[in-house]
Amino acid sequence: ATGQAQETQTLRGARSRSGKDIEGVSPARALADLVKSLGDRGKIAIETETPGRTLANGQSVIAAVDQSLQRSDGIISNLRQDKSPAELDMHRRAAALSDDALDAALARTRAGAFEGDILADMQGAIFRGGGDYAGNEFIIGSAERALLCRYASGRRHLDAQDQLTLEWSGAYARYHAAMMQTLIIGKATAAQRRMHSVARDALEACEAAIKPGRPMGEVFAAHAQVFDKAGLGHARLNACGYAMGAIYNPIWVDFPMFYEGNPTVMRESQVFFLHMILMDSDAGLAMCLGHSVEVTAHGAKRLSRHAPDLFEL
Repeated sequence: ATGQAQETQTLRGARSRSGKDIEGVSPARALADLVKSLGDRGKIAIETETPGRTLANGQSVIAAVDQSLQRSDGIISNLRQDKSPAELDMHRRAAALSDDALDAALARTRAGAFEGDILADMQGAIFRGGGDYAGNEFIIGSAERALLCRYASGRRHLDAQDQLTLEWSGAYARYHAAMMQTLIIGKATAAQRRMHSVARDALEACEAAIKPGRPMGEVFAAHAQVFDKAGLGHARLNACGYAMGAIYNPIWVDFPMFYEGNPTVMRESQVFFLHMILMDSDAGLAMCLGHSVEVTAHGAKRLSRHAPDLFEL
């Protein structure tokens, strides 16, 4: 196991220790022994907001370490937001893979197409491009399921007149650049065209609001103002995006999120996913538009090569 860790890290001088998978052996005890072997390091902190670690895991570590642990929630996640040049390159490569996946979806999507084939082509484009599995399942839904913004089981063939919502992300070395799009099969109605126009305006307003030194709540306010002014406040969500990073299952969200009043200050070299989501349950219509951006000294820089256009297929 130690050799495997050496093959999958870039750290120099890092120490790791593997335990034996036999009855009675405690991974928490092995971790505590490793920490102790490093000598007196003063206070020791524990991150309790780490995804994938259960309450039982945390309690076993606390019990195994022979000193009080300080809670450090937010320290690591905050540090992760400042991307190095190498990390930004990984995000850009992930965005190129996301674009490849969209190209694959556009080539496959048509009346009669099977959702499973669309998903297979999108994921295949990412694998052929040298990418990884994403931290979240790709989200796909047509007809009434186009109004879902979470993964659901079950596949169908597209009708001659249909709507298809996709949310996906390329992943390179686990770095993500998520995107979102509602595609129209057949001809878009006047209502769908208007929803797309407003979603594009909201996306551009959010991009304009992204500036180093400004609070994230201002981005959400820009999103809400455009939708509410257009009379679509009932169809929008209470968040419009979140940070991207090197993330593992079960989600590709790397907090913080864009929501009302969020005081978190944006910084240069962060990467965010902006999603403009309209789910009009009364009308039975969805219109979603989103892509990832890099925060530069001058504002948001789109990572996608695709313009946020309306696609009729």
